[in-house]
Order: sequence, then structure tokens, then C-alpha cells
Amino acid sequence: MSETLPSTESVAAADASSPGKVLAAVRKRPKPGERREQILQALASMLEQPGAERITTAALAARLSVSEAALYRHFASKAQMFEGLIDFIEHTVFSLVQQIVGREVPEATKNRSAQEGAREAARVVALLLQFGERNPGMVRVMVGDALVLEHERLQQRMNQFFDRIESTLRQSLRLVTAQSGTHTVDAQVAASVLTSFALGRLQRYTRSGFRRLPTEHLEASLALLL
Repeated sequence: MSETLPSTESVAAADASSPGKVLAAVRKRPKPGERREQILQALASMLEQPGAERITTAALAARLSVSEAALYRHFASKAQMFEGLIDFIEHTVFSLVQQIVGREVPEATKNRSAQEGAREAARVVALLLQFGERNPGMVRVMVGDALVLEHERLQQRMNQFFDRIESTLRQSLRLVTAQSGTHTVDAQVAASVLTSFALGRLQRYTRSGFRRLPTEHLEASLALLL
């Protein structure tokens, strides 16, 4: 897992034959916010296992050595746990995207060159794929593998995530296609192709059991697309 999501400490069972160990375990009991992070970290870690089947709350509770009831004290449902992972994906990726595009309004693109637009689009795609490469469990959420049989709204949120990526790329690529009389249409097509490329690389990553890295030959691939 990436270092950006707090790591999970093992939840050790106390030795009932030793009062000192029990007392130490009580003192080390995590705060509510820390327990939420532990649950999300454990869920993401379980998703990193190639070929992992649908994760149940019973399996997640066993991973943390707690009861299922303990999970539901922090999350109302498993869908809410997945929403926590999606929140992390959205916040991390788009915070970094904003650093790349460096603009608040579309008018800021007017004084930039086509080369800057192409470079910006390439960096956004690279960022997305690098994030996935460092967080394989998150990739299974991003491409929807982990959301099969889960609540439909979770997949809708990931669809909106990629729609937002495509919109960002379209803004950058309008600079590249500005010489064309139909540059808006060209930018839409180019942004759609780049988004599909990124999504395909992430899907291949999961299908290969995380062996085929999404950043494989990335620079040469983007040169062909841009």
C-alpha cells in the first residue's frame, strides 16, 4: 500500500492469563478515528490480493481480530467502507491534479502553448497510473472489480471520477487542437481516448494479478497518443 494511507497496526488479542498484558492492550486501544483508518487500511490490503473474491464483513473483522459489531460502530455498512476508500482516491488524485493544471478558471488556458497543454495532459495520465501502481487495492475499486454486487451508487461515483478526469484532460487538450476548425470536438475525442487508455491500463493491472504495471512504456505510449 501507498504510504499516503495510514498503515494498520495489528490488533493483538490480549492474553487473559496475564493482567499486565490485558492492561497494556486496553491502553493501546485506538481512538475512534484511528480505528476507522485501520478498517479502511485492512480493506484496501485485502483487495490487493490477486484474484481476491468478494470481501465480507466477517472476513474483514477476522483480519482485524475484532467482531463485526465493532466494524459497524464506525461504518453503517460495507458500502460506507468502500465510500471511505473512494473518498481517499478522489481527494488524493484531484489534489495532485490541481497542482498539475494550476488553474482555477478555464480563461487561464488562453496564454499557454499547445506544448504546455500536451505536457499537462500527459502528466495527469501519468499521475493517475502512478497512483494506481502504488495502490493496487484501490485500483480494484477504481475499475469496479471490487464493487461487483455492492451498492450501485459506488460504481456511479467511480464513473463520475473518470468523467472528471476526462473533463480535466479536455481542458488541457483544447490547447493542442486549437489549430483545427473543430478543435472542441477534437479535444473531446482526444480526452476520451486518453481516459480509455488510462482505464485500460488499470484494468490490465488487475487482470494480470498486478504483474503488468500500468506505467509500462508509458512515455512512448503517450507520445503516440499525443
